[in-house]
Amino acid sequence: MNCPYCGYSDLRVIDSRDVNDGVRRRRQCLGCDLRFTTYERVQSVGFFVIKKDGRREEFSKDKLLAGIGKACEKRPLPVGSVDGLADEVEAGLYRLGKAEISGSIIGDMVMSRLKSLDYIAYIRFASIYRDFSDLTDLKQEVDTLVSTGIETAQMADQLPLLPEVRLATLTKRRRRRG
Repeated sequence: MNCPYCGYSDLRVIDSRDVNDGVRRRRQCLGCDLRFTTYERVQSVGFFVIKKDGRREEFSKDKLLAGIGKACEKRPLPVGSVDGLADEVEAGLYRLGKAEISGSIIGDMVMSRLKSLDYIAYIRFASIYRDFSDLTDLKQEVDTLVSTGIETAQMADQLPLLPEVRLATLTKRRRRRG
């Protein structure tokens, strides 16, 4: 391993700690004295994803992260929640212990976790994954969320669209008109 700053190959390990799925090492370059962190983890034997059209493709966490990232784009989510969700899904897939896994299993795992993380991200992901053909399919999915009462639950880290005072005023006006 070479120093990422100066390229010098002589390094010293200052600190080493176990983390979730590997080892975190704090290193110091003996050439420039700068410090940096490396992470080591066991690389599991990969598996293949069976696509909708029957093709087989090696699993890529980067592709999983990209799909989840698109769904969660510009959403008020806690830092690291997208990476954490991808890690959970990846770990769940490896626990299955299969050489080939259907893309629908991966999609279902992502959707179940997105549903508890952020409803808008869930609908965004579902619109691509379930390949809604028209607006009625999308409306049906949203209605399913509404009928289960999920849309009224306030996300813990999500700000309300309207301040409570403004919301109360609008609700009173609507009652008077009705």
